[in-house]
Amino acid sequence: MKLLVTRPADQALEWTVRLQERGIDAAALPLIGIQPAPDGAAVAAAWATLAGMSLVVFVSPNAAEQFFALRPAGLAWPAGVLAGSPGPGTTRTLRALGVPASAIAAPAHDAAQFDSEALWAQLSARDWSGRQVLIVRGDGGRDWLARTLNEHGAQVATVAAYRRAAPVFDVPQRALLAAALAAPQQHLWFFSSSEAIDHLDAATPGAHWRAARALATHPRIAERARALGLGTVLRCRPEFDAVVACIQSFAASNPP
Repeated sequence: MKLLVTRPADQALEWTVRLQERGIDAAALPLIGIQPAPDGAAVAAAWATLAGMSLVVFVSPNAAEQFFALRPAGLAWPAGVLAGSPGPGTTRTLRALGVPASAIAAPAHDAAQFDSEALWAQLSARDWSGRQVLIVRGDGGRDWLARTLNEHGAQVATVAAYRRAAPVFDVPQRALLAAALAAPQQHLWFFSSSEAIDHLDAATPGAHWRAARALATHPRIAERARALGLGTVLRCRPEFDAVVACIQSFAASNPP
């Protein structure tokens, strides 16, 4: 059974390597393309205001990477500014980019979900009245955290650090997709985004999904996979070891 990792290319490669190290036959099949910031000037302007922020939320590793790609030369993360991360992938990226661990607010490592709601659970006890908050994201996306912070008195701005796009498959990826469609029982989809499923749907018109199987890391993602028609959709926690355990359990109960 081959696991298909559908995250954007950089994260898909990272996950594939880590999963292979754990003995899992994983292959990257990115279903979300990442393009540079639609307005680089807006990102540069956001950097100029960073020291006045109480909180800067990065919605994903891509948000952090693309935002820091336009960081002014020599500028360090400002003291006293909190960096919000919805999960361990974003946290690792922020640490690699030089943000001190003490400046990062993130869900607990054993949180049931890694998302805006889990991050808010770490932030909700603070007084946000009059605080300046910046949310770094792609073009569009959920506004739940921005609304919640607004409701608690924060003044929230957003900046699009990257653009999400439909994937552009190379020849090996097209072959991998064709193999998964032709032999669904020999493949297991790994979904960590509903948008990835939307792109898969658009890229495979007329496909039949009843025999396909998938892991989903969030209830909304599982719901979208079932709406596509996948016959088997398993929920698992998004933390790496939990994903590995879920894959191993499924493989043991579904031998070739």
